[in-house]
Amino acid sequence: MTPVVSAKRVIPPGGWVAAGIVFLLGFLFFNLVFFHPRNHVHLLARLIVPTVVPLLLAGYTLLIGYVYGDARRRGMRYVMWTLLAIFLFNGIGVILYFILREPLLAYCSKCGAGVQPSHAFCPRCGAGVQPACPACHRTIQPGWTHCAWCGIQL
Repeated sequence: MTPVVSAKRVIPPGGWVAAGIVFLLGFLFFNLVFFHPRNHVHLLARLIVPTVVPLLLAGYTLLIGYVYGDARRRGMRYVMWTLLAIFLFNGIGVILYFILREPLLAYCSKCGAGVQPSHAFCPRCGAGVQPACPACHRTIQPGWTHCAWCGIQL
């Protein structure tokens, strides 16, 4: 009973809404600042800054939404990673996430539970998910003639 994994988007709808609000507020703020009648700003800055800066802020908001959604689908601590992505400056939290993230979960063919790819057996029902060594029960690769951990001939 393998679950059907839908091809849904990684960024949750709340992330898209937050990015839209960030863009709208940034656009309004920079238009009020740069189009003030007493403000003598270069014409090019009046046109570019009020659109580019809010787009960059909205893009960063979507990147944080991606970290949230991707960490959640990988079975990681998604709240912690989202807070790190928000509060570590200059995108360091996002970079750390992409370096340290775990692989996508595999699914048990018997009960449908999410299983780490390095596990040989399902933690919920005990069914075999990956080929395992008969002696030490660790995950082995197809084509191995000996177990890499205990040395037994397979």
